[in-house]
Amino acid sequence: MPDTALMYLDLLKKVLTRTVAPERYIPLRPKNPIKRSVNTALGSLGYELVRVNVYKPEDRDVGLDWPSEAETMIGMKRLDNLQQCVESVVKDDVPGDLIETGVWRGGASILMRACLKAFGDARRTVWVADSFQGLPRPNEAEYPADAGDKHWTYDNLGVSLEDVQANFRKYGLLDEQVRFLKGWFKDTLPQVPVSAFSLLRLDGDMYESTIQALDALYPKLSVGGFCIIDDYKLPGCKSAVDDYRARTRITEQIVPVDWTGVYWRRET
Repeated sequence: MPDTALMYLDLLKKVLTRTVAPERYIPLRPKNPIKRSVNTALGSLGYELVRVNVYKPEDRDVGLDWPSEAETMIGMKRLDNLQQCVESVVKDDVPGDLIETGVWRGGASILMRACLKAFGDARRTVWVADSFQGLPRPNEAEYPADAGDKHWTYDNLGVSLEDVQANFRKYGLLDEQVRFLKGWFKDTLPQVPVSAFSLLRLDGDMYESTIQALDALYPKLSVGGFCIIDDYKLPGCKSAVDDYRARTRITEQIVPVDWTGVYWRRET
């Protein structure tokens, strides 16, 4: 691949994570009613309460902070791994499209589309699957491992479809090789009109979201394709992955990427 393509992808990753231009300020989301009313009043005038951002490169590198402006929070190491996996499936001509389940602001999916463009692959589609309204309330009766999970309470995890599409457009990557799947995974993923995938990137945080993605998509993963798990450190996600691998007798070695990201390459 030309050096210019590698330079483009390297710069894109730095911009998507904002390691090239860290945020100077972090908006405050006060819980105190008085501070909240002050922030609301300021908002009507075009202002908001912020704090100075204490940027730590080592945290951003492995996705340990929560950036206020970046299109991804997964950090550089997981983006590097994602690029390497896409490069491998293109180089080895592994059949199938690419999909991310749980996309937040779309940064990782944007990188996947950029990789295809940089590698000259005009055949594959990047599928972008999300509820675009945050995570579901735990279904404790059906998925006991999610009991007490609080992800559904985080409003800033719900990014609209329009905002994610705008982020793709901002980088010149919203085209016919990008398809969006809006809705809960239990409804959308079993209906994906794709016979084969070469790469699965699962970022569902919870047991329910992870097991539903694996059940619907892993049987379509081609031999030589990659399964990337973003949240293996989270108990619910880890339990879902371990349960699915045991049930379907997956023996490929799980390879760590950083403190929470892992992947394996399908061999059989």
